[in-house]
Amino acid sequence: MVKRLPPSEKMRKELREFLVNGVKRESLISDLTTRATQLVFQELLEEESKEYVGREYYVRRNDEEAVYRNGYEPFQIKTSEGKVTVYKPQLRNTEEPYQSRLGSFLKGNSDVLERLAVEMYARGLSTRDIEDALLEATGERILSKSAVSRISERLYEEFEAFQNRDLSEEEVEYLFLDALYESIRKRFGIKEAVLCAWGICRDGRKVLISLAIGNKESEACWSEMLRDLVKRGLRPPTSITSDGAPGVIKAIEGIFPESLRLRCWFHRMQNWAGKVPVEAWSEIKAQIIAIREAASLEQGRQLAAAFINENQRDYPSLVKSFKDDLEALLNVLRLPALHRKYVRTTNIIERAFEEERRRSKVIPGFLTEKSALKLIFSVLLRAAKRWQRVRFDPLTIARLDKLRSSLGLEVNQIKEVS
Repeated sequence: MVKRLPPSEKMRKELREFLVNGVKRESLISDLTTRATQLVFQELLEEESKEYVGREYYVRRNDEEAVYRNGYEPFQIKTSEGKVTVYKPQLRNTEEPYQSRLGSFLKGNSDVLERLAVEMYARGLSTRDIEDALLEATGERILSKSAVSRISERLYEEFEAFQNRDLSEEEVEYLFLDALYESIRKRFGIKEAVLCAWGICRDGRKVLISLAIGNKESEACWSEMLRDLVKRGLRPPTSITSDGAPGVIKAIEGIFPESLRLRCWFHRMQNWAGKVPVEAWSEIKAQIIAIREAASLEQGRQLAAAFINENQRDYPSLVKSFKDDLEALLNVLRLPALHRKYVRTTNIIERAFEEERRRSKVIPGFLTEKSALKLIFSVLLRAAKRWQRVRFDPLTIARLDKLRSSLGLEVNQIKEVS
C-alpha cells in the first residue's frame, strides 16, 4: 500500500525540483519566496495537528478513543507575493470538532505570520523567537519549542539545495566576490569568513550564486569555492570584481585567468581618502573620478599618468597606493559603457551585508555554521529580490561577444577545472 504523503512533503519535493529546474525562470526569487512561505505555513499547520493527535503522521493506534487524521481542507492566505494555498489538517473522533487555532489566525493575520516566516530565515531560525512571536501575536502558545525547532532545522535543506543546484544555464557575464566575517560560538568567538559570490547574467538578472564558510580569506578557500562553481557548470565570466585581498586575487587569476579582473573602486576610494588632508580630498577625488569615467581605456591610462605626475611630490603615499594594481582598476573601461557603473564596485552586496550585520547584532553568537549560513543566506536572498535588472541591448551584447573573443572566452565556453 502506497503511503499518502502530507502536503508539506509534497511541497518540499516540489521546492527541491524548483531549485534544480527553475533557474531559467525570470521570477526565480519571487517564486522561491512564495514556495518557501507556503512550506513554512503548511509545516506549522501540520505540527499543530500532530501535537493535538499526539503521534507522528504514519503512526497508527487501534483503540476506539484514538483521534484520527481525516484529510486536508485547502484555504488561501494573502501575502505580498499573492495568494498562497495551504491545507488545514482535518481530524475525527475528537471530543469537540477540531479547529486549527493557527489556521483561524492565518485567515485574518497573514501579515504577522508572513513576517514570522521571513524572520525564520532572517533571524537564524531562532526557536525561542518564533515561539514567542506566535505567543505574542495570538495570545496562545500554539506551538511548542520542539515543534518550531523541527521546522526550522528542516529549512536548512533548502539552503543546501540552493548550494548544489546546476549553474550551467546561468550565463553569468559579470561575477562578484566578497566576504563578511561572523563569530560562531562553537569556534570560541573566532570570526570566520563567509565567502559570497553573485553575478549579473546575460539576460540582465542579478543573482546570488553561492555562499561558503572560508575560515579565512585565503587563496585555498577562494579557489575551492570557485572550483565548485565551475564543477556545477558556471562558465568563465567576462569580468570578476573583488577587493584587494591577496587570496581572492590569486584565486581569480588561477581559476579564471582569461577573465578580466576588476578592483572594486569603492574600496579603493575609501583607502585613498585617508591618504590626503581632508581639505584636499574633494579636488583629488574629482581627478580620480575623471579617470574612472574616462571614455576609453586609452584615455583612462593617459589621465592616470597625468594624475601620478601631478601628485607624486605632494602625496607620495596616495600615488603609491593608486599605482598598486592600477590595471585592474582601469579594466572596467574595457567593458561596455552601459554596464560600467554596475560592475566597478561590490556595493550591491555591501548594502546587503550591512542588513545582515544589523540582524546578527541581536544574536549573542551563532551556535553552528548552519545557523550562520541560514541567516546570511536568507538576508542576501531577500536583498537579491530587490535588485534591479541591468539592461543588455543588442549592441552591448555584440560588444561583449567581441570582448570575450579577444580574451579567449567563447560565449558558451565551459572551463574544465581539475
